[in-house]
Amino acid sequence: MNLIGVDWGTSSLRAARIAANGAVLEERGSPRGILTVPAGGFAAVLQDTCGDWLRDPSALCLVSGMAGSRQGWQEAPYCHCPAGFGELGRGLHWVVPGRIAIVPGLACECDGVPDVMRGEEVQVFGALSLLQQADGVVVLPGTHSKWVRVQAGVVQSFSTWMTGEVYALLRRHSILARTMPDEEGPLDQAAFTRGVRHATASGSLLHAAFSTRTLALFGQLEPHAQPGYLSGLVIGEELRVQATGVAEVTLVGSPALTARYALALATLGVRSRALGSEATWRGLWALERNLEAP
Repeated sequence: MNLIGVDWGTSSLRAARIAANGAVLEERGSPRGILTVPAGGFAAVLQDTCGDWLRDPSALCLVSGMAGSRQGWQEAPYCHCPAGFGELGRGLHWVVPGRIAIVPGLACECDGVPDVMRGEEVQVFGALSLLQQADGVVVLPGTHSKWVRVQAGVVQSFSTWMTGEVYALLRRHSILARTMPDEEGPLDQAAFTRGVRHATASGSLLHAAFSTRTLALFGQLEPHAQPGYLSGLVIGEELRVQATGVAEVTLVGSPALTARYALALATLGVRSRALGSEATWRGLWALERNLEAP
C-alpha cells in the first residue's frame, strides 16, 4: 500500500508519504492542531493537508496523536499494556474502513492509578525499529515526559512525568521568577548540571526548588544561570526516580530537549542516544507492515 502517516497533535499537524521500504518521500506541516479544528472539520483539514495523496486508491492513512482523543476527530479507545504491534493493529479505530484509521494510544496502571499516552507509542516502536532492538528503555522528553519499558517488542509499562509543565510554572509563576531574566537565553551547562546533582542529592523537588532563590540571594547563582539551574533541578528529580539502575536509554524528541536530557543522564553516568521526528514515520511504517491481513 501507499502509506500516509499523520501525526496530529494539540497545536500542529504533520503528514508524510512513506515508501514501501520505510523511506519518507515527502513531508508536510500545518498549524491546524486539534484545538483549532471545529467539530466535524477534521476530514476537511486532512484533505487540505494531503488530499492529493489520498486520491491514490491504494493509499492507507494512519493517524497518530491527539486526533484520537475525546477532543479530537473521533475517540480511539486506549489499548491496554502489555501491548505490541498486534494489539495496536487490532485496536485501530477506522474512520474510513480500509482507508483511514486512528492509532489507539496506550494505557497502563502505575502505582494503582491509570496512565495514558497518545502518539508516543508510535515513536517508541519507531525508535526500536530504527535501532533494530526489541528491548530497552525509551524516554520521550516534553511538557509531559514519558518513560517506557519495552521487552521483546512489547510495551510492558510506562509512566508520565510533568517535568516540562512544572518547570514552566516555577519559571514564570512562582517566587523563583522574581530574580530570573524574562528571556530564556542559552543553557548554562554548569548551572544545569549543578541542578541535576542537587536534585538527586536532595531527594525532594519541593525542598530543592527553593535553593534557586537562596543561591541567588547569597550571590552564588547569577540571574542568567538560574533558568538552567532550575531546569536541572526538575529534570534531575525525574531522573532521580526513573534512571536509578538504568544503564542506557533511547531519547526521542526535539534536538534541544534530547540534548538537555543527554547531558543530565551523562551527569549521572547513564548512556543515551537520541532520535527525532523520524521515529514517528518509522513507527507508522512498522505498524502498517505488521497489520494482520483482513
